[in-house]
Amino acid sequence: MGAALLALAVATAVLPPGFDHFYNLEYDQALACFEKEAAAHPDDPDYQNYVAQAILYGEMYRVGALESELVSGNNPFLRRPKMKTAPEVDRRFRAAIAKAMELAQARLQTRPDDTGALYALGVAYGLRANYNYLVTKSWMDALRDATQGRKLHNRVTELDPSNYDARLMQGVHDYVVGSLPWYYKVLGFLAGFRGDKEKGIRTLEEVARKGKRNRVDAEILLGALYRREHQPQRALPMVEDLIRRFPRNYLLRFEQAQMYSDAGNKQEAIRAVERIAELKSQHAPGYARVPWERIWYQLGTIQFWYHDLDAALENMRKVTAGIDAVDLNAGALAWMRIGQIYDLKGQRDRARAAYAAAIRFAPQADAARECRRYLSSPYQRRPGGD
Repeated sequence: MGAALLALAVATAVLPPGFDHFYNLEYDQALACFEKEAAAHPDDPDYQNYVAQAILYGEMYRVGALESELVSGNNPFLRRPKMKTAPEVDRRFRAAIAKAMELAQARLQTRPDDTGALYALGVAYGLRANYNYLVTKSWMDALRDATQGRKLHNRVTELDPSNYDARLMQGVHDYVVGSLPWYYKVLGFLAGFRGDKEKGIRTLEEVARKGKRNRVDAEILLGALYRREHQPQRALPMVEDLIRRFPRNYLLRFEQAQMYSDAGNKQEAIRAVERIAELKSQHAPGYARVPWERIWYQLGTIQFWYHDLDAALENMRKVTAGIDAVDLNAGALAWMRIGQIYDLKGQRDRARAAYAAAIRFAPQADAARECRRYLSSPYQRRPGGD
């Protein structure tokens, strides 16, 4: 959850052409556009932030961290798995952030109330917070940076109350801090920030209505938070709007399917997955990169929750037959679902073998930890839940 929240909280100050690629998951193309613009605007910190943002999101996409089943489910913030990043990626990200901070601070030395520089510096802190959280797994540093970014954006809105875009980070920070255990809220750098989940959501709704630059990010965030708060019906209109605006972003359609499933509408959920399969078969732009295994995984997940166990088992078996095509978390979950289905069918030996396969495939995944329990105690579905 923290991954998407902190990352999306650092939305950009304007929307250069590269953001059409960015929101359509085309991160290499987006990065090329941003690097070109950064070279053409060497004194503008915003473009350095765009470069850093594209690098970070590209890595999140590569490891499957943009999947909302990971960022808007029930996993606690502090259990988000660490991302493994190549040294060159780390160097490029840090260099862009350092340059953005340097340029913003240089402007603030001559004009302390420069709202553009304050905003850019806050974005840089937010991006670094997300990187600390995902890559270095430095949770305290991440929270400290996020808080500093929020303070800077508070100053922006003090100077310019009509700047609703700067309220995005405020809303995210309120939601995150409001979700933390009490012992994190007494940290010195959180003084004055008690957090409030509902207030955070209301602030993001305001950005979605009145913001100019950050409406897209506010909609994406609200979709994730509505799902996390078990309000999928409120999320559906936003994800449908985003699908219209960014048709090559196939993750949005997977989101749509999961939201329908969460809302209790099995037929529409399956129809949404079938639409992804149709677009892939038709070679629609952006859909060639969707592995069939990811489609089968989504379909099997919906069938599992709606007790269509034979169909779910067939789809999950197809996923595990080509398991290298999905990320580690999805792969471990596929094996776990197979084990759970066998347990529900009373086939304990097969269930244990599937749980063991999940553990071998991704030992650090949450699903693998769960499977270790099922090795000794068979899975039993509770009424209305897992």
